[in-house]
Amino acid sequence: MLDTKGFDLWADGYDKAVGLSDEENTYPFAGYREVLGGIFRIVMEKPGASVLDIGFGTGTLTAKLYEHGCTIYGQDFSPRMIELASAKMPEAQLCPGDFTDGLAEPLRARKYDFIVATYSLHHLTDAQKVPFLRMLADRLAPGGMILIGDVAFETRAGLERCREAAGEEWDEEEFYFVADELREDLPDLTYTQVSDCAGILTLPRRP
Repeated sequence: MLDTKGFDLWADGYDKAVGLSDEENTYPFAGYREVLGGIFRIVMEKPGASVLDIGFGTGTLTAKLYEHGCTIYGQDFSPRMIELASAKMPEAQLCPGDFTDGLAEPLRARKYDFIVATYSLHHLTDAQKVPFLRMLADRLAPGGMILIGDVAFETRAGLERCREAAGEEWDEEEFYFVADELREDLPDLTYTQVSDCAGILTLPRRP
């Protein structure tokens, strides 16, 4: 279970804290802007796309998509994050809910061109990731795609190198993506490394 109170307290300074880590090129947010930019460019290839954002935070990515004509749906469990994101996207449908318990009811009945998740799904254990991603894939429209930007690695060895470099800063309560392990169950998954500790995972709709 995620700690709602902790995220509410962090919400107002979240973007600043992330930006500082990105600028200093340090774990965990090195490459953050490039990750979000890469996902933005992919979504923009389909004008007017419907986008579901899982764990949207303050809406850093989805607010830009919203400004460029996308229809935005989202789920986040922090009331303060929802408040901040709603101010940027007044017409978006943003639902409260802990995604570790699944999608909120209003979001289950729709299909989406893109389902995005940036720096959120590392709260899922390795055992939870595959069934969760399969569930999301079932919510994709024809030609749809899941795009995940997060602390991620091509191999377990890459993760271990990052863990060693991060030292005491490493968060043992988060579960980071390892692409080649996920491909054992999700062979269509592709991965692009962006920094020493981040990348973009792509999973298309199953035929």
